[in-house]
Amino acid sequence: MSKKIAMIFPGQGSQKIGMGQSFYENSELAREMFDKAGERIGVNFKELLFEENETINQTEYTQPAILLISVIAYKLFQEKANVTPSLLLGHSLGEFSALCASGAIDYVDAVELVHKRGLLMKEACSDIDAGMMALVGLDDESVEKVCATAQEAGKKVWPANYNQDGQLVVAGIKGDLSATEEAFKEAGAKKAVLLNMSVASHCDLLASAQAALKAELESKLGENFIAPIISNVTTTPYSTKEEAMNLLVDQLVKPVKYKQSIVAIAPDVDLAIEFGQGVVLKGLNRRIVKDLKTVNVSDIDSLTKVLEEI
Repeated sequence: MSKKIAMIFPGQGSQKIGMGQSFYENSELAREMFDKAGERIGVNFKELLFEENETINQTEYTQPAILLISVIAYKLFQEKANVTPSLLLGHSLGEFSALCASGAIDYVDAVELVHKRGLLMKEACSDIDAGMMALVGLDDESVEKVCATAQEAGKKVWPANYNQDGQLVVAGIKGDLSATEEAFKEAGAKKAVLLNMSVASHCDLLASAQAALKAELESKLGENFIAPIISNVTTTPYSTKEEAMNLLVDQLVKPVKYKQSIVAIAPDVDLAIEFGQGVVLKGLNRRIVKDLKTVNVSDIDSLTKVLEEI
């Protein structure tokens, strides 16, 4: 019996200088993809990814860079393996990489789409000093309760990323996040750390970006899905353009339920493969469902290893 494989894709925060270099140096396809993606949005991805700079951490460049490397990893894997996934899953931005892998959007269109998504998110947060805070050691219900109490007091603070038990990221106005830090610690948080971010993802502060993102999705998405994608918003699968548009627009203002998604798919999956820079999702998976084996393709060496394993 063939393995049921989930193919998964990381989001923002996984970027680093040097990512994708192994692919670029060893694959003509990777070099071609760098060039075509760069031409579409006017970015030299070789400079952005291989030379020291701060631009890589600006969301309108971070998003296309992470997506590009994830899709290159996936395409190089498929060149050798030609495996049809049972399902696809991404963490936040990674859901757009999953769309590429599904066949619902061409990677060059997707690079342009997430570049625009980053600009829209940046614009929505440009005048409000938005940010995000990582919480460690506090259960979901307690986080939600503190956020609800803060909102009742007029503060803008929301749960944004459900990563694993005891690790949740909240988003909102930086001043309100700082003002709520003590309440999180009183509720039992071991750490509450403001992240180095200038946008507040997956919360109401991005509502102004929704209409423009939907228009971009309408113009670029197709109807071809080779496998269902698990929605960050609902933790359930979808496989149509209409569902994708609605769910990805919702994803801007609703939390990423990554932990819940992994719990939901684990009974039906034999192996998960993470495509792209780093091993963030591999580490999360190990802590969410320890019996779900996850491997990663982040460079040529790890690609070779994964091909041997499957």
